[in-house]
Amino acid sequence: MSQPAALNGSAAATVRTRVRVPLRFPDGYETVADVFTFHGLADGKEHLLLGLGDWEAHDAAAAVPLVRPHSECLTGDVFGSQRCDCGPQLREAAERITEAGGFLLYLRQEGRGIGLYSKLDAYALQDAGLDTYEANTALGHGEDERDYTAAAQMLAAVGVGQIRLLSNNPDKAGQLERLGVAVAERVPTGVHVSESNVRYLAAKRDHTSHSIDLDTAFSLGVTA
Repeated sequence: MSQPAALNGSAAATVRTRVRVPLRFPDGYETVADVFTFHGLADGKEHLLLGLGDWEAHDAAAAVPLVRPHSECLTGDVFGSQRCDCGPQLREAAERITEAGGFLLYLRQEGRGIGLYSKLDAYALQDAGLDTYEANTALGHGEDERDYTAAAQMLAAVGVGQIRLLSNNPDKAGQLERLGVAVAERVPTGVHVSESNVRYLAAKRDHTSHSIDLDTAFSLGVTA
């Protein structure tokens, strides 16, 4: 097992609770998660780590778990909003991590860290013509205020220092590596595109270099 490095001065987090929870998604997909809570997370928020599939195999030599840090999205994850791709990505991650063995980190960072109400305010500005990043800055926020220190702390608390990162976002890989988590491989998620989120996905591709192939997705008739 790869040992986690120091988290750039951040105190270590410890496991608070571990409980097994059966999960069932709206499309009928079912899996079982070992849900962990923690003491000592840097931002004091109630983030969760879900161990899925044979996640304990990371204790074996050369076994690198598949990990997705997923930022909370009430509108997409719960209500099925098609203005983003968050709900489909969460559903996809649950199945892929269950199959491979690894961890889903559910991070309480709504709206790229600006909060739910501000995210909805940003939606109103997007309706007026701004893209998702321009809307955040117009409200006085950073383009993306998410911080992955707590994610690195949670991984360290369960003994994980090396991961296969399930994400299209290069910033997640960069932040985690700076925090001492070795990213052995970046594994892209699927492209969940619809008429309602195509501008949002294009902005992520063009502005922050997300690995999103919209042209191929449309040619294949892929929708969220």
